[in-house]
Amino acid sequence: MTPTRVPAALAALAAAVALALGGALPAVGAAPAARTVPLVAPAAADPAPADPAADPAAADPAAASTQVTWGVRPADTVHGAARPNFAYSLPPGGTLADALVVTNKGDAPLALDVYAADGFLTADGTLDVLGAGEESTALGAWVQVETPEIVLEPGAAAEVPFTLTVPEDAQPGDYAAGIVSSLLVENAAGVSVDRRLGSRVHLRVQGDLAPALAVSGLRVDYDAGGNPVAPGAATVTFTVTNTGNSRVAPTEQVQVAGLFGLGRARAAAVDVPELIPGASVQRSVRVDGVWPLVRTTATIALGGEVVALPGAAAADAAPAVPGVTASAAAWAVPWALIGALALVVALVALRVLAGRRRKARHQRAVDAAVADALARQGATT
Repeated sequence: MTPTRVPAALAALAAAVALALGGALPAVGAAPAARTVPLVAPAAADPAPADPAADPAAADPAAASTQVTWGVRPADTVHGAARPNFAYSLPPGGTLADALVVTNKGDAPLALDVYAADGFLTADGTLDVLGAGEESTALGAWVQVETPEIVLEPGAAAEVPFTLTVPEDAQPGDYAAGIVSSLLVENAAGVSVDRRLGSRVHLRVQGDLAPALAVSGLRVDYDAGGNPVAPGAATVTFTVTNTGNSRVAPTEQVQVAGLFGLGRARAAAVDVPELIPGASVQRSVRVDGVWPLVRTTATIALGGEVVALPGAAAADAAPAVPGVTASAAAWAVPWALIGALALVVALVALRVLAGRRRKARHQRAVDAAVADALARQGATT
C-alpha cells in the first residue's frame, strides 16, 4: 500500500496534526486531493478556550473556518467502556457490530462524513489512514458504516454504528484502520481544508502468528573530531521492517567497536515505534566515545515482542519475535592524530636539519681559520 503523498506546500499543515500511535484520528488540513489523517487523543478535539483573547481563532478568522469543533470516541458497548480505540480478535469469516460516538462541541450545526479507511505507518513512525478518495483493500474495506453522513446540532452527540466482517479467506495476523469523521471547509484564502477526526481500529485475524523483523540499509559514518587525543563519534543509520504478520514493538541494541572488538561503545536506546505488518522506519543514532582504531564496525541486535490485544489472557501469549543481527563497517583512520604526529616529525626533522647546518657552518669557519693561519705562517718563513 503506497498512498499518495501530501503536496510539499501542505507539509507544514500536515505536520501540525501528525498522528500519535496512542489515540484517535485528528484532522489534517490539505487541499481537496490530500488525505493524511493523523490520530490524536480525544482531548485534542476539545473546543477552543472561552476567553477570546486566548483563542487564536478569535484573532484569526481564517483559523476559525478550519477549527475542529467536535470530538470522537469509541462508544460504550459490549466490547468495552472508556476505550482509547477499537481492538478486536476475530476468526476468518467472523463479524461484529460496534459504534463510534461523535459529539458537536461547537456552536453551529455540523454535517460530517463518516467512513473507514486502511491504516499505514508514515516515515516518522506514526499511524495514518488513507483519505476518502483512496480505495481501502484490507481492514478499511471490511468495515461498513451504517450512517456515512450525519448532521449534529450544537452540543449534540450521536452514535454511528458500524459492522466489521472478516472475509473467509483473510490471512491470519494484525490489521490496522481508522473510523474517520470528516468536514470539508474553505478557509479565508480560498483553500479547501479537510478537517478529520477518528479513532484507530486494530484487528487480529485469528490463526498462526509469525512475527518477524528485518534490518536493512545499515550504515556507519565515523567523525574523528578535531582533537587528536580524544575519541570521536560514529553515526549509525538503519531501517527496521516488520516482515511478519503481527504488530510488533521492537527493541534494539546498537554498539560500535574497532579492530578485534577494541574500544567497544554502546548507543543509547533508539525510539523505534510499534510496527504494523509491512511497515518500515529509518532511524539514526550517534555513538560517542569511539576511538579511531583504523576500522570501526557497527552491530545492531534487533528483537521485540508481539503487541498484546487489550484483555488478552496469558494463555493467548503470542510467539516470540526471532532475534536479528546485522553489522556494517567503515574506515576510522585517526587523521588528526596522524596529522599531529606528522607535524611533530616535521618539526624534529627541521630542528635536526637546522643543527646540521649550524654545525656545517661552524666547521667551514674553523677550516677557513686554519687555512688562513697556515697561509700566514708560510708567508713569514
